[in-house]
Amino acid sequence: MFLNNRKKLRNMQSMLRLLTQSTLREQFDRLQREALSENSSSLIPYGYKVFSQHDEDGIIREIFNRIGVTNKTFVEFGIGNGLENNSHALLFADWRGLWIEASRRSVNTIRKQFSEIIRTGQLTVVEAFITRDNINSLIVDNFDATEIDMLSIDIDGNDYHVLEAINCINPRLIVLEYNAKFAPPIEYCMDYDESGSWDHDDCFGASIKFLENRLHGRGYSLVACGMTGLNCFFVQSELVEGKFTPPYTSEHLYQPARYYLRRLESGHPSAYSTLVKSRQTNSGL
Repeated sequence: MFLNNRKKLRNMQSMLRLLTQSTLREQFDRLQREALSENSSSLIPYGYKVFSQHDEDGIIREIFNRIGVTNKTFVEFGIGNGLENNSHALLFADWRGLWIEASRRSVNTIRKQFSEIIRTGQLTVVEAFITRDNINSLIVDNFDATEIDMLSIDIDGNDYHVLEAINCINPRLIVLEYNAKFAPPIEYCMDYDESGSWDHDDCFGASIKFLENRLHGRGYSLVACGMTGLNCFFVQSELVEGKFTPPYTSEHLYQPARYYLRRLESGHPSAYSTLVKSRQTNSGL
């Protein structure tokens, strides 16, 4: 009887998961269709997930389809265990880059699982707790490119303050988290706290309006926000003309917090061996 009840419970849980996935997929597809009908050049319809948090991989791919690439280089920090970030999928397209992560456990895992890719120089991994005082030296000491295609930041708090301090690289695309609770025209940015950690409340990061105004002054235009309200995308202003639709404002491009959409699965669970075996097959590593 006990085993039968456990089997019934597993069956119910499986059915519930399938129902949830179906509902999330329907909403995701509907939102993409609506975005396309409202703006033919919207980046939202191109969104999809490979290794990103949600739809960032597809949006990043489409941005570079429009503006082109130069040296196919990236810098990303706050990359976790390496299986969910904004640059992992780019490695399949022969990009090379730098990952910086504070967790020793995560870095040790990445170094072990991606040892062959690290050995070839395609990927450099650094263990460090990032501050606005050390970020430039962390990049310069570990990466040889100054003109790069993408910079991605996800450190759950001091993102803007660290970005503001960076002067050693010139990224064509900047991807960073924003605090979607504070919709335009609210300008909000948390105070810099070098040793602080996020308590999973609303005191983190910066609002999209704050980021729009500050990055505009640095020569960047807002071109998209991800559908979940997690990440926003800024392209060098000299590259956007004729490739995206103005106005490049947070009022026009803001997406509210739809964090529940992160539960939408993109396929089978991610594995470290996927990239390694793909590179071994295609590149003879």
